[in-house]
Amino acid sequence: MADNTFVAGQEPWLERLGNLRNVVRQEMVTRQLAAHLPRGPLRVLDVGAGQGTQALRLARRGHSVTAVEPDGRMRAAFEEAAAGLTQQQREHVTLVATDLAGLASVTQPTAYDVVMCHGVLMYLPTSSEAVAALARRAAPGGVVSIVARNGGAMAWRPAVRHDWAGALAMLDEQRRATVEGRDARYRNEIGVDARADTLASLTADCEAAGLAVVAWYGIRVASDDVAVDEPAPEGDDLAMLLEVEERLGSTDPYRALGTLVHVIARRT
Repeated sequence: MADNTFVAGQEPWLERLGNLRNVVRQEMVTRQLAAHLPRGPLRVLDVGAGQGTQALRLARRGHSVTAVEPDGRMRAAFEEAAAGLTQQQREHVTLVATDLAGLASVTQPTAYDVVMCHGVLMYLPTSSEAVAALARRAAPGGVVSIVARNGGAMAWRPAVRHDWAGALAMLDEQRRATVEGRDARYRNEIGVDARADTLASLTADCEAAGLAVVAWYGIRVASDDVAVDEPAPEGDDLAMLLEVEERLGSTDPYRALGTLVHVIARRT
């Protein structure tokens, strides 16, 4: 279940954290998840926490967070960001050096009110084992939040950029993957080969793991046509962009075009 594929792309990922596409991604995850959180304070597990954006936002809201991150450089970025917490908030954040395969050794016997795994599944060979491992850490009625690459909209990004050859290549890959009974694969924008999930496959994985999907959203429906280094706008322009993305990401048929799919499930 463990995979070190992301390591090759960590430098460009960290360099682009403040750019438009990542700002939209992080803000949409925050807003979409917030609508499903029970009343706090909550026990939160963030698996593959990376630089800690979501974990630290929840810590600032008074929740106790266990952040799991296998990579040393990403943990260093997390610690740097955590320096902005108050002392009381920092006391409720635990950063653990392990991955999905090592969850049992660092989380038992705790059951968490919220389990998050954002932007990790695309670097694993499959999703089913990972989803099952996440489900086992959720308390009864607990929320599991998963963000994955949307295999149902692989051709949308190159199409909106007028990269016709790229769009056709993605359509061909989707067709081959369907015929061969496998997940579609792609090269992402930090230069790493990765894998995509579909809403249907994630729903099936959740159900097999004892999770019921209660909501799903698209992320970056309208803002994936920009270059990876496009800076985020400011003020009213950013506020309007985020409002558009939030509404598109929760509205049919637009949400199905999100580059990422965000699934919210509950432990049954």
